[in-house]
Amino acid sequence: MEQQIQRLQQLIDQSRYTVFFGGAGVSTESGVPDFRSPDGLYQLQYQYPPETIISHSFFMQNPAEFYRFYRDKMLWPQAEPNPAHRKLAELEAAGRLQAAVTQNIDGLHQAAGSRNVLELHGSVHRNYCMNCGKSYSMEEVLQSQGAFRCGCGGLIKPDVVLYEEALDPRILEQSVEHIRRAELLIVAGTSLTVYPAAGLLDFLKGKLVLINRAKTGRENQADLFIQGDVGRTLSEIQVKTS
Repeated sequence: MEQQIQRLQQLIDQSRYTVFFGGAGVSTESGVPDFRSPDGLYQLQYQYPPETIISHSFFMQNPAEFYRFYRDKMLWPQAEPNPAHRKLAELEAAGRLQAAVTQNIDGLHQAAGSRNVLELHGSVHRNYCMNCGKSYSMEEVLQSQGAFRCGCGGLIKPDVVLYEEALDPRILEQSVEHIRRAELLIVAGTSLTVYPAAGLLDFLKGKLVLINRAKTGRENQADLFIQGDVGRTLSEIQVKTS
């Protein structure tokens, strides 16, 4: 493990353009559950499968049941940035990290101080009325009951990408451009099974580092694979000014 950390340090120090791409495993150390692990959201027993509940059609047809699950299992207001989020913010501030592309919707990268964050799947901190466009905070969602509706009567939708919905093309394009330019891409805390996000790796021309608790099937493409916790691994990195 020590040799792997030294190699990761070397790769970061040598790279003039480093990009981070993370998934749910980046936030599990903050107490936010992932989806596919044995304790993940997809293992929960509900009247409907979680994959069904967090789909666009279910949201439109049964918003009260959607919001019951959403408030209970997808909002974690008590979560704080962990060592992974904080180290990435340090690297960006020192000019060693050009962008953080994330599949997470929890806003913990920004809470840690990161500025150039590309949220592929949106954010729980943004919610809007589908009728008049008025914005609402996560706190207002938590305080609401049943199907959350605006004063105008419109249904309020979290600004997160549900199943059956497309990614924001602007965010996707910016993510592709950063990964294309990357001399080093650090991919962490993701199973690389969710598309189109996982397909972003196909645009990489530089070196690839994978950090994950389990193997992803992409290890043969990686210049370095570290099997372990993201926060524990990144906390070992020394931040040097570029």
